[in-house]
Amino acid sequence: MLLRKGDEAAFEKIYHLYSQRLMGNLVKLLKSEELAAELLQETFVKIWNHRSQIDAAKSFRSYLFRIAENLVYDFFRKASRDKKLQQQLLAGATAHYRHVEESVCNKENAYRLKRAIEALPPQRRQVFQLIKLEGRSYAEVSNALNISVSTISDHIVKATRFIRKELGSEQAVAVSILAVILFS
Repeated sequence: MLLRKGDEAAFEKIYHLYSQRLMGNLVKLLKSEELAAELLQETFVKIWNHRSQIDAAKSFRSYLFRIAENLVYDFFRKASRDKKLQQQLLAGATAHYRHVEESVCNKENAYRLKRAIEALPPQRRQVFQLIKLEGRSYAEVSNALNISVSTISDHIVKATRFIRKELGSEQAVAVSILAVILFS
């Protein structure tokens, strides 16, 4: 094995072969890309420093992942003694949870908005989509659909009222924002 002899090219090859998979595994365990990147580097430093002890008869991949896993365990043992690190981990986990929760809520709200828009009468839905979702002017829509600007205005008022009713008053403000997110 070239790595055991100190061949840097072999080490680079091993790094490129395993680093992405190992990084993904570390991120799952640590819930932090920054910490995972640190431990990834530390793992490969250990591999390099202990290269003469590598047993060529055994699985290198298992050896590599075991070293990384042990570093994670050491990290959590240290974190249990270090209050500042505990707070940092808790803040990271909380931010991750909030991000997931917000994502779920946004998807649910987008789905409800889409259903409300689909429930509009066909012409009102078309007018609403052209004005609110595509950002066209009343005059453009009037010319395109061959209906008056006052009819366009009436459709928008009624569509907005209907959607607010469907979504509930607490979400009425979010209608425009969600529409932009949903259809952009």
